[in-house]
Amino acid sequence: MSEPTAFDLEVDASGLNCPLPILRAKKALSTIASGQVLKVVSTDPGSKRDFQQFARQAGHELVGMEELGRSWVFFIKRR
Repeated sequence: MSEPTAFDLEVDASGLNCPLPILRAKKALSTIASGQVLKVVSTDPGSKRDFQQFARQAGHELVGMEELGRSWVFFIKRR
């Protein structure tokens, strides 16, 4: 079992469908400092692809991603 990823802020987007998890993450990222990490929990099956694309396009770093049952957890480091 790997070490848990440290994070500075968490957003629970469970039950929300695209594009709401991304919009919530974008809003939360604007409230944290550069280099800090946002944890996002999502149940939208498309969120895996969406968050990879979002991080790449916005210049943030997707530092971790895990699947937990029917949820996905993303760790995004703000640029």
